[in-house]
Amino acid sequence: MAKIVIFDYGVGNLLSLKVALEKADLNVVIGTSAKSLSETDAIALPGVGSFGPAADKLSLVKQTLQTKVEEGTPILGICLGLQLFFEQSQEGTGKGLALFKGKNVQLPQSVKVPHMGWNTLNIVKSNELFDGIPDETYVYFVHSLYPVPEDQDIVCTKTEYGVSFTSSVVRKNIYGTQFHPEKSGDVGIQILKNFAKTVVR
Repeated sequence: MAKIVIFDYGVGNLLSLKVALEKADLNVVIGTSAKSLSETDAIALPGVGSFGPAADKLSLVKQTLQTKVEEGTPILGICLGLQLFFEQSQEGTGKGLALFKGKNVQLPQSVKVPHMGWNTLNIVKSNELFDGIPDETYVYFVHSLYPVPEDQDIVCTKTEYGVSFTSSVVRKNIYGTQFHPEKSGDVGIQILKNFAKTVVR
């Protein structure tokens, strides 16, 4: 069974993500070190916490993460984890992983923030992560910011909430969702199973 490490930023409850990834038939380990990342078949960056402290924690393993990505190891970023793929955020200081050019910005003041609850995915670019997932499928969100990629070719889905925002990205072995698959019922488990299919032990 392929192994995936959930990297723990030191914040939030990771149990729901661990359980969901186990349902996707992955051997799940929670890790905090560069060594744990270097010895895994896939990596998940979870979706709880704030950008600055998480970026600081990631800076300790940034080189290892970037090397694993360059080697083709699948990486999944969820919510904050997706935002950390980019260079910076309006949420606070700290430098992201810069796997993609772009930044994270606040949702407009015209809507209630955080955006919390079920909303739909508008699939703008089909790929393996959304195999078998129909357009306009509902998934679960909890966030106040969203990514603005410079390269729109990486955008897979968009979602409407005061603005049409990027709700998932994919490029090669890098996958990111602004929504929480682990809180999105059977649809979320299917998305995680699709991700698991990209992991080669």
